[in-house]
Amino acid sequence: MRIVASGDAETQTVHLSEILGALSHALDLTEGQPVGHCIRATWIGFHIGRAMGLPDLQLWELYHTIMLKDLGCSSNAARICELYLSDDLSFKRDFKTVSDSLPKVLGFVFAHTGLKAGLAERFRAVLNILQNGGAIADELIQTRCQRGAAIARQLRFSTSVCDAIHALDEHWNGSGRPDRLTGAAIPLYARVALLAQVVDVFHAAAGPSAAIAEVRARSGTWFDPQVVACFEAVAAEPGFWEILASDEVEAAVFALAPVSPIAVDEDYLDDIARAFAQIIDAKSPFTSGHSERVAVYADMIAAELDFTAERRRWLKRAALLHDIGKLGVSNAILDKNGKLDDAEWQDMRNHAALSETILARVAVFHEMACIGGGHHERLDGKGYPRGLKGDAIVPEIRIVSVADVFDALTADRPYRAAMPLEKALGIMRADVGTAFDPACFAALERALAAIEGDLARAA
Repeated sequence: MRIVASGDAETQTVHLSEILGALSHALDLTEGQPVGHCIRATWIGFHIGRAMGLPDLQLWELYHTIMLKDLGCSSNAARICELYLSDDLSFKRDFKTVSDSLPKVLGFVFAHTGLKAGLAERFRAVLNILQNGGAIADELIQTRCQRGAAIARQLRFSTSVCDAIHALDEHWNGSGRPDRLTGAAIPLYARVALLAQVVDVFHAAAGPSAAIAEVRARSGTWFDPQVVACFEAVAAEPGFWEILASDEVEAAVFALAPVSPIAVDEDYLDDIARAFAQIIDAKSPFTSGHSERVAVYADMIAAELDFTAERRRWLKRAALLHDIGKLGVSNAILDKNGKLDDAEWQDMRNHAALSETILARVAVFHEMACIGGGHHERLDGKGYPRGLKGDAIVPEIRIVSVADVFDALTADRPYRAAMPLEKALGIMRADVGTAFDPACFAALERALAAIEGDLARAA
């Protein structure tokens, strides 16, 4: 597809692999992995697929299975925090290094459960995990796998890709989850993706020798021996490890992408934005539906301000993705029922900068990065992260800012129940001209009044 992004003078070519590859950095955040984990895993797994002699279509499917293997990763974050009384990001990061060894599993539980809780609370949490560990693992992995496969379907991927994402945590010997599949019953793409994931984790931590040793140790238990053999062959190829460890790996991965059978058009860009909005909102039970509602409110305001249909469509995508940086914030902070301390507040504020960084990586979403980065700025300069003031805050940021706060006030939060409409508007009205743009707030009030009038007439 060739598309002109709003505000750009020249036409851009949009490649599916580059859009999803850039957005995969958001999935790395919520898994607590070093930036580029999904990209690097794709480099590893794609080479294995070529060594196995897969045809182009299957290579394309394998490529995107690995790139998007963590689509469901945000959906169990809150539950991890609740069960383990832990930071979900460090929990997920470190869990990827744990094998089936009982001493290692026990060590992990004791090292990651309730470290900041009181002694009695920590004891109860550890005891619950030790007594019900199998059921807990089933629940967490089932949630992640089902959600990941569902989002892949929304992104129009084939059944083969969706089934492989669902089966990512299956093990060759049948000890995996969610369905205890064994051997060749596990989708091939899942077998390759799991090995590629483990290779990147151990390579990033300790280098090629550690990654190879770990794969060999799990051959026949976690991993398909044939996939292991193909990995060992590509691991011996000149340049494999050097590129994997270099800053050029992302460009190299994009260059590997086979021709895509999926056409990237305006409707598909909408689907991508909506799918990633669902990933964002699944991170916390208190943000369920938040991004979608902010997009609706932003569109209502933009319509009142006579934005064109094209610009309103662009703004809805920006609103859907404005909070993507929250995937890098621990649920111990997002769901905290109480005041954040200084360090927690700094982490929370950092989500805006993370949103901007992620969106700026996507060529076709590049212009909307300023909305991800600026939706907590205020007209009086007292917002964050940059303290922008007055005319430095563009109209689109002002719109999303009003929509974002309105939804935050009228939805449940960990520390309070949802506010009635008039109370929320009253609180915002007091900050018009200091925090909020008067024209945007007036447009929101008109739009809400029109809806109320329509409902009254319908009744």
